[in-house]
Amino acid sequence: MKEENTINSEKLPQHLAIIMDGNGRWAKQKGFLRTIGHENGATAVKRTVEQCARLGIPFLTLYAFSTENWNRPKFEVDMLMKLLVKALKKEVKTLQENNIKLNAIGNLDLLPATVRKELTEVLEKTKNNTRLTLSLALSYGSRNELIEATKEICNKVKNNIISVDAIDESVINKHLYTHNLPDVDLLIRTSGEQRISNFLLWQIAYAELYFCDVLWPDFSNEHLLEALKVYQNRERRYGKTSEQINK
Repeated sequence: MKEENTINSEKLPQHLAIIMDGNGRWAKQKGFLRTIGHENGATAVKRTVEQCARLGIPFLTLYAFSTENWNRPKFEVDMLMKLLVKALKKEVKTLQENNIKLNAIGNLDLLPATVRKELTEVLEKTKNNTRLTLSLALSYGSRNELIEATKEICNKVKNNIISVDAIDESVINKHLYTHNLPDVDLLIRTSGEQRISNFLLWQIAYAELYFCDVLWPDFSNEHLLEALKVYQNRERRYGKTSEQINK
């Protein structure tokens, strides 16, 4: 794509995370059932994953289903689980062809058995792929993640596996769902909402945040490129001054 040539390949985010918001509102605006919005959202996922792989972004994490989403109407939850199984079956070949590794983060034990079975198979089939790691946040909530990590660390302290004084950022990182992922560099949220919604609260400590009004099913390659351009024009100081960064 010609527009992709305007992106500096040396300044791409190593880890891009996206809150894919707006499927329901997209459907409502068009007079469709919410389920149609989610189906079109799946098309946007495929488009975005393929573009990230093409650009050379090594880690992409998508907020697919939160712990709070279990509170939605049962019909919608059941439909989302069926759509997930369908997508996993349909896209495993594409993942293999594009050398993409699938990863999953969250309380996966809460997922229906059919979803866990299909997910496990795709995780196994793609585990050796190296071009891009695609992480799906499923039944994910960052506060719950931090609570579970704290419990694990406390148990290890109690059993003299680690000492209290040894607890630092690296120890906490090792006990998170994302222990095999780097910190997030860029977080995108679609649909005009400007909230984090309990997503990767620890991992986005120094992430650049980008909010856009477009609803997720309409999120195009051009919208992603625009977000990347904004990211590349920002100065990431990590607490330092501009003078220190630009030495």
